[in-house]
Amino acid sequence: MSWMFTVLLVVQILSSLAIISLVLLQQGKGADMGSAFGSGSAGSLFGATGAANFMSRVTKWAAVVFFISTIGLAYVANRGTKGQDTGIMQNFTQTAPAAPAPGSAVPGVAPVAPSGAAPTAPANAVPGVPAVPGATAPSVVPGVPAPAAK
Repeated sequence: MSWMFTVLLVVQILSSLAIISLVLLQQGKGADMGSAFGSGSAGSLFGATGAANFMSRVTKWAAVVFFISTIGLAYVANRGTKGQDTGIMQNFTQTAPAAPAPGSAVPGVAPVAPSGAAPTAPANAVPGVPAVPGATAPSVVPGVPAPAAK
């Protein structure tokens, strides 16, 4: 980890803690809502808040520092990877599965017929579903035996 990444991370953590504490310490705009509906001026609910105080200015600058440090962290983390795939799947290589040996009893895979032989389907074959060696009939629920043939 580079020193710049560490510095930006510390700045971001400090600015986020500052934002959290400043927002929790401030009085909300809705605090004067009771005066807006009956007693007092109605302008305090949706506007006419007056000049910004010290807390709101500090919160604004803490948010600016937070966003700048976030952009800096993104830049430092992705620096030097121009034109490269840096996503989650960057080390994933798709390979074709190996074909089973002829006559092997792999569950869920139809046995491979030798070249030149005519393919034969079992008596209980379901179109589009590969045959499972040793199966008597297709079962709807796994673990439940198939109904007996008539």
